[in-house]
Amino acid sequence: MTAVGTRELRAWAYLSAVAEPPCAPLIALAERYGAVETAQMIKTRTLPAGHGGVLKATQARHATDTAAKDLDTAAGLGARLLTRDHPDWPEWALLALDQAGTAERGGGPLALWVRGTTSLADMTGSAIGVVGARAASPYGEHVAGRLGGDLAAAGRAVISGAAYGIDGAAHRGALAAGGLTAAVLACGIDRDYPAGHARLLGEIARLGLVITEYAPGTTAAKHRFLTRNRLVAALSGALVVVEAGRRSGAANTAAWARTLGRPLGAVPGPVTAASSVGCHQMIADGEATLVTDAASAVALVEVNGHDNHVRSPARPTDHLPPGQFAVIEALPAHGGLSLEEIAFVSGRPVDEARVALALLEVAGLVQNEAGTWSLTTGG
Repeated sequence: MTAVGTRELRAWAYLSAVAEPPCAPLIALAERYGAVETAQMIKTRTLPAGHGGVLKATQARHATDTAAKDLDTAAGLGARLLTRDHPDWPEWALLALDQAGTAERGGGPLALWVRGTTSLADMTGSAIGVVGARAASPYGEHVAGRLGGDLAAAGRAVISGAAYGIDGAAHRGALAAGGLTAAVLACGIDRDYPAGHARLLGEIARLGLVITEYAPGTTAAKHRFLTRNRLVAALSGALVVVEAGRRSGAANTAAWARTLGRPLGAVPGPVTAASSVGCHQMIADGEATLVTDAASAVALVEVNGHDNHVRSPARPTDHLPPGQFAVIEALPAHGGLSLEEIAFVSGRPVDEARVALALLEVAGLVQNEAGTWSLTTGG
């Protein structure tokens, strides 16, 4: 790697640790000024006016730079740092998170620490999440293991959180079938959490991927599990809950799936089982489709045999930057909106929306008539 490349990667590593994720204002600053300049501004506390949110988010950690050590730690584990401009970045899968940035704990990750040699972008194209209770019943673990194995045999990657119970059973099922599986952690890439799954995480990294947005050395914490859940949902083409209490981490992940527009399935259990109350409620409320096997899980993302998630037919908007995509998605199918209305609907600043609209107009995707913006026929 060149000196410039090393400097930039270290800047990204510093930024990944300097603020508790997700931090949308920090991402916006880095996208505007680049990682190296952003890191320097944060260290010296010389940010441009209007970036008080970044100053506040980085106040506690700005003077601590362990980037070189963190990158060495990751390399020693066979891990790497993926940034948003990396070809393996799962841009489409994470786009919905960028658009959910105003929600509590929402927004996409600034970067991802990834252990394993499998392509993350390719894996998300076929992934189905399987989550559930830590204190799972024998029935739940049996179903999760079988589901993970059958999904893997069907060519689907299995995404989960490596926790005890349902998560672990789903991972083991996928591995036993010789398929791909990915574990999303709520701690640093150098931490095996839970410790009892150290061997399992090693096997997942060898054959699939271990993923986290937390820098090496970061310990697991309750709020980080809730933050992690949004990544499990976003990286999955659909999410299946095997067992869940009424209020649980799995129910939180399911809520993120609904927020992000991911198809949601739930496995029914005994009506007397407290561990299945959450699943039964999701099904009864019409929030989740009843899932009994891998075929019904795959049906969540396939319509008439065609994948309905990442590998849908290409559209002119598929590869737009997040800002332009958010702006064009704010426009109705018929009629138009003013600049201020578009900014409000997309959640973008007026100046940013204006620039995005100008670029979209040049691309022939939108048009402006007397101050009203609308989609072109091709958009």
